[in-house]
Amino acid sequence: MILADEPTGNLDSYATTEIMDLFCELNHEGHTVVLITHERSVAALARRVVRLEDGRIVSDRPNPALVA
Repeated sequence: MILADEPTGNLDSYATTEIMDLFCELNHEGHTVVLITHERSVAALARRVVRLEDGRIVSDRPNPALVA
């Protein structure tokens, strides 16, 4: 399991793409990746998005574009 808290927070778009490609590859190899982000473009790459507000889950949904 990989826990990543804002791994792309201070990166340019090229480095963000490289990091996200690596996380996607690791996930496809069978590793669980839990990624915390405020960036919608990064969250859009996830198969599942859990949104929190004030410490509570306000939504938990699959990404239909990525769920097989």
